[in-house]
Amino acid sequence: MSEMFKLVPATRVNEKISHVDEKIVNDAEIEIIINENFSRSFSISPNDLKEFAIGYLLGEGLIGSLEHISKINIEENTINVEIDLVDFDIRKEMIVGSDCFGGWRHKIELIDKVNSTYIIDKEDIFESFKKLKDNATVWKQTGGTHIAGLVYNNNFISKEDISRHVAVDKVIGAGALEKTNFSESFIVYSGRMPADMLIKVARMGIPIITSNAAPTSSGFSVAEEAGITLVGFVRDKRFNIYTHSHRIRL
Repeated sequence: MSEMFKLVPATRVNEKISHVDEKIVNDAEIEIIINENFSRSFSISPNDLKEFAIGYLLGEGLIGSLEHISKINIEENTINVEIDLVDFDIRKEMIVGSDCFGGWRHKIELIDKVNSTYIIDKEDIFESFKKLKDNATVWKQTGGTHIAGLVYNNNFISKEDISRHVAVDKVIGAGALEKTNFSESFIVYSGRMPADMLIKVARMGIPIITSNAAPTSSGFSVAEEAGITLVGFVRDKRFNIYTHSHRIRL
């Protein structure tokens, strides 16, 4: 595992000037190569790369399950993935799975509505955010990461990354490796909730997403149409429920 941060010299200015060593978060350009004929690059934290690759492929709809991956090989900053699917057209799939905002309505039409009967207590939200904060070790030292958590069956998986989307990819990938029933789980994370994030969650069949930040209008629309419970502004002992509130026991 790569170090998540490094020390660099800095000049600290407050009531006096001092020379200090500050921790800054590491990032790297990571390339995913699929079936040796298509690649895509990402600027992310260079950790948990297997989990990232799996979560990204699942969340973008490029594969339907972990079984569709026949091999993952990681060499430095390159992730080589072999996907075993009949008639898999990577060019078409990458267009459909791209992060561009303009295509979200088309994407949501291709995703089954989340019909999970999963219900959580409001205290589950507060408790999970306490765990999220406790696990944000790199953020506490650098202020440079987002953190996401996947809560399921009394388990809690958390991952940090410079990208909020990738932090969620990583917990999805970790959950898939643990054979999680995503329909009985929920996401907690730091960051806004736009359409592309909600589409990722909908593809996984995850019924609830919670954040300490705000949804966007596109994120709200996707959550409403996809049947996802959208919870924002989790602070202390309060939060806002924007869609499908029946899954939160108050």
